[in-house]
Amino acid sequence: MAQPSSQQSIPLTSLPLQQLSQLQSRMSSELEHLSNSYQRLRAAQIRFKDCIRSIQDGVENKTAETPLLIPLTPSLYIPARPSTLSSPVTVLVDIGTGFYVEKTTGEARKFYDKKIEDLTKNLSQIEDVVRQKTDTLRSVEDVMRRKVVEGQQQGGQGGGAGGGGGVK
Repeated sequence: MAQPSSQQSIPLTSLPLQQLSQLQSRMSSELEHLSNSYQRLRAAQIRFKDCIRSIQDGVENKTAETPLLIPLTPSLYIPARPSTLSSPVTVLVDIGTGFYVEKTTGEARKFYDKKIEDLTKNLSQIEDVVRQKTDTLRSVEDVMRRKVVEGQQQGGQGGGAGGGGGVK
């Protein structure tokens, strides 16, 4: 007994130029969406790496007397109130949707390492899908080019085959 297929393959050459154009447009849109998603995930991964670096450089192995500065911009800081680190052992971690959990610096690093690992897997999957869709889009564009050239050649042959019956 044959298994029903959720996707059927249709040869691209059997599609009319209009459908190929619609397919090209849809695939370009999907590729743009995937690229935007990839960029957002990559930015999140970089932020999580920055969190780990901040824990390592700003909290771990520091004392309660360590002065604190609050970044207003990437290059502008102001002194914090209180002006010293209250706990060099624990930090508040944003776990999403506005919820914060107090964790030790080690737990926080593990949390962010896991997030980075998950994002790396997702990014790899998106890269594979983008690669496949890009290849398919190239195939669609190649078939479209061939059909346009064939149409032009047929149009040129049809006009010249009349044998002098044109308008003077």
